[in-house]
Amino acid sequence: MAGTTPGTPGTPRVLRAMNDRAALDLLLEHGPLSRTRIGKLTGLSKPTASQLLARLEAAGLVVATGTTEGRPGPNAQLYAVNARAAYAAGLDVTTHRIRAAVADVTGAIVGESELPTPGRSAAGVVGQVTEALDGAVRAAGIAREDVRRLVIGTPGAFDPATGRLRYASHLPGWHSPTLLEELAAALPMPFEYENDVNLVALAEQRLGAARGHSDFALLWNEEGIGAALVLGGRLHRGFTGGAGEVGFMPVPGTPLVRRVARANSGGYQELAGVQSVPRIARALGIDTPEQPYVPVASGLLAHAAGEGAGDPRYTALLDQYAERVAIGLSSVVAVLDPELIVLSGEVLVAGGEPLRARTQSALADLAASRPRLVLAAVPRRPVLRGALESALAATRDEVFDTSR
Repeated sequence: MAGTTPGTPGTPRVLRAMNDRAALDLLLEHGPLSRTRIGKLTGLSKPTASQLLARLEAAGLVVATGTTEGRPGPNAQLYAVNARAAYAAGLDVTTHRIRAAVADVTGAIVGESELPTPGRSAAGVVGQVTEALDGAVRAAGIAREDVRRLVIGTPGAFDPATGRLRYASHLPGWHSPTLLEELAAALPMPFEYENDVNLVALAEQRLGAARGHSDFALLWNEEGIGAALVLGGRLHRGFTGGAGEVGFMPVPGTPLVRRVARANSGGYQELAGVQSVPRIARALGIDTPEQPYVPVASGLLAHAAGEGAGDPRYTALLDQYAERVAIGLSSVVAVLDPELIVLSGEVLVAGGEPLRARTQSALADLAASRPRLVLAAVPRRPVLRGALESALAATRDEVFDTSR
């Protein structure tokens, strides 16, 4: 969405800025366009479209790039957003590593890096963040100061009242009450932080299965199970940032987990989390290790959805796991009544259409309303992609504002 433009509404300066932003958004959406095409899409006259392009080119926001071909008449000059006008960055933080990426203002990823962070040491978090970011910046061939904005995705959420990370006791070093101040002192650009599953939902809303939907829920299952809730087009974070921490939700079929924050688990995590898949498989007579949980669970579900489809043990695995997933989703549906539910994370996506269809059927028996279940459509590093999309939105609002 376009950012706010200072000035009196309706004045030529503000109207020009609105037209400029509309043209830039069209160029981002469609790619290179001619002056004539921009005029048609914006409703501007040819002279006004020409003035707009000249203004944006002088500001360094668009560049001439090639000409039209294969059409009658003279070739027309094409214009595109200047990819070098600004850069944004994102981080995806887990207990084992930090992934970083830099994107230019068009959204193209121009640099990536990954920093392993093994062990349980709580020291050096700020240094790890800057090292991971610098790796992506070097890969992009730019300087750290060229990055206009950074978004950091972590498990859990930073409580807006205290500034401390909650719901992620397994992430060592990120719970210091002064961490955000230390990061602000070490980073030259503004930064924001966001729950990792919320960022996946943002990626799906902007680029994937939830495009065009203003009310949906996303269920994520990898190392932990969690959800993101989008209401009226906006993420619902809750009072402490804990909205969507459904892994802590008590559900039928599991012992009641008390002091869930200390246990870092809950009923739904025990019922349908990643560790439940190999346990179901072993109870069905499938010889399998339990760990590492994510590769093992994903492998079992992928085999059940593919080569093992004719094996009654794997059919039962899909049936039983789908019912467990649906039990938790039924509570989400009862409270939120979403239009759409996106199944995301390596474990759920591994089950593919067979798991999705079974979960849809099981949910129809457990929930009063029947939202449509779909598989995630952002397959590669969705947390990182969501962080970049969030950082790019703020960067574009700043850089594309020509009213200043």
